[in-house]
Amino acid sequence: MQEIVSTITSKGQVTIPVAVRRHLGVGVNDKVTFVLDENGEVRLRVPHYPTIESLRGIAGSLAAPRSWQETEETAQDEHAQDVASSL
Repeated sequence: MQEIVSTITSKGQVTIPVAVRRHLGVGVNDKVTFVLDENGEVRLRVPHYPTIESLRGIAGSLAAPRSWQETEETAQDEHAQDVASSL
């Protein structure tokens, strides 16, 4: 077993060492899960979403329901902004 030490910042943040990120296969903007075992152990793992139902709530919620057309228009507007900002 290998132990790798990391420091907690004043904001409670921890940098995940490169060896751990490589082992987990994670990178920028990926998610990790802290698993608290009943025996007091804490494990770090990559979350997996095996079903559509398991994704519920991951993206937040809207104040009011939106139609499919509204959703498409928003996506098109955001895409156009992304393209414009990359020029």
